[in-house]
Amino acid sequence: MSAQARPRTSPPAPVSPASYRGPLQWRHLVEWLSEDGVISMDEAQRTISRCSQAESAQHPLVRLAAVSMQRTRDGKPLDIETLTQYLAGRAQLDYLRIDPLKVDVAKVGDVMSAGYAERHRVLPVQVTSAEVVVATSEPFLFDWVDEVERQAKRKVRRVLANPQDIHRFTAEFFALAKSVRAAQKSGGSSGAASFEQLVELGKSKQLDANDQGVVQVVDWLWQYAFDQRASDIHLEPRREQGVIRFRIDGVLHPVYQMPMTVLNAMIARVKLLGRMDVVEKRRPQDGRIKTRNPRGDEVEMRLSTLPTAFGEKMVMRIFDPDTAVKDLDALGFSAHDAQRWEQLVKRPHGIVLVTGPTGSGKTTTLYSTLKRLATEEVNVSTVEDPIEMIEPSFNQTQVQPQLDFTFAEGLRALMRQDPDIIMVGEIRDLQTADMAVQAALTGHLVFSTLHTNDAPSAVTRMMELGVPPFLINATVLGVLAQRLVRTLCKQCRQPDTDTPREKLDEMVKPWKLSGPWQPYKPVGCVECRMTGFLGRMGLYELLTLGDGFKELVTRDPANQALRRQGIADGMRPLRLAGALRVAEGLTTLEEVLSATPPLE
Repeated sequence: MSAQARPRTSPPAPVSPASYRGPLQWRHLVEWLSEDGVISMDEAQRTISRCSQAESAQHPLVRLAAVSMQRTRDGKPLDIETLTQYLAGRAQLDYLRIDPLKVDVAKVGDVMSAGYAERHRVLPVQVTSAEVVVATSEPFLFDWVDEVERQAKRKVRRVLANPQDIHRFTAEFFALAKSVRAAQKSGGSSGAASFEQLVELGKSKQLDANDQGVVQVVDWLWQYAFDQRASDIHLEPRREQGVIRFRIDGVLHPVYQMPMTVLNAMIARVKLLGRMDVVEKRRPQDGRIKTRNPRGDEVEMRLSTLPTAFGEKMVMRIFDPDTAVKDLDALGFSAHDAQRWEQLVKRPHGIVLVTGPTGSGKTTTLYSTLKRLATEEVNVSTVEDPIEMIEPSFNQTQVQPQLDFTFAEGLRALMRQDPDIIMVGEIRDLQTADMAVQAALTGHLVFSTLHTNDAPSAVTRMMELGVPPFLINATVLGVLAQRLVRTLCKQCRQPDTDTPREKLDEMVKPWKLSGPWQPYKPVGCVECRMTGFLGRMGLYELLTLGDGFKELVTRDPANQALRRQGIADGMRPLRLAGALRVAEGLTTLEEVLSATPPLE
């Protein structure tokens, strides 16, 4: 037969998702992307050519994401989440980004076994009285649905999720559930009942802190917290179940409900590692632990226990060196305040105060500032309660009230240690304030904190403690008040057309905002774990004590008069600082209103 007479082979007919059944094929997915105009014909041919060169056991979505196909619309590469969202639309399934904070891990193991989930590439993510929501990465395989519905006695609703997330969380969730069940089985059924029974509780059968199941659960908890960017881990006893919560970007999120026997054993395990008294449960204790995050970096955690009505509560505060010490721009200082703060902290002697409520970032600001000042030519010494984070360039001392070693005693001892810069954790009483004043008068630069709502209130607070006005004028250089607000995720934020400029202008009266105005609103994406926010930034109110202000301290120390004079000297109120960040699209109006005091 001649070449001209040879029969021509036509390409296979395209496969429609509506009629397709069976495992997902990468070729079919490329065809659909091309049909829908998501990628060009040339890009489809290039992808087929590259993927045909070698066989792979990878899931089709993972395999195509690695090729980085260019999207026709904007030329951006198609990552695995974008491909998963597209496939969900073609398969007429809901797309789900698995949020481990919203999954009840305890119920996952009740629906199916780990082996069954891995074999079918599925993962239960929600169990209600009416249905089981199951994430799958194979939208055209249904053979497991009837079996799961019979086992769970509920209807199954399938959602499509990233195959990498399904693989990862299947291993994590079932391993955790297995460890909890093993630990509970080892520990029996005893648990906390009431405050009066705490003493008897120690005599009953309890789970060993070194039990393998407990060790695995604690290790999982730490790595999970690091992965979720948590700043605090709360282990909280309740009447029936223990509760684990993470604080992420200032907001607490429930993570897991734990049998009380397991929670008690976890707390004992952490206390053991933190060199705390494991037997003592009737009084608060403090401790420290050093461990490593998934990247291998050393992370320090501060431990604190407290006896409650149903058992011992523990909080672990995480200090990640990468986030604890930042430059002024990363902290959120505006150019105006950063310049004034730099001038303030370079003065040879005097007192610099940082104020704000607990959790407003005062320690981070002080550590970041001291870190930059702590050169080889100066001696930086601190007195803290407790030492928040070990910093090699400081000489750090922790107060011990049980030994009568208070802030005032520590400061008195530091004066004999030839210091250049001193940081006092907090000025709480007249004795500590007097020692800080004496240190400033004798040529030292002193940093400390106060708990006041704004910067001018720190001056009136010092006078309430008993410090004479003339000594405040002679020693206090400036006061920095601060708050923390969540910052919008830059990957998914969208322009906010629902917030008129008049609303922002009304919030900052009698001030007036000028310049560009572009507010944004949170949306939620993979990067920010669907919250719309990623990280936090500081809002600052910096007061410097000029001649006019010092005259008022002596003559008319009313807070309102001091505030007006501070503003005349260049202080920008906290709410104004927040409004400027809203105008720049860095945070939202609601965040600023909830974090800052109103203008008066």
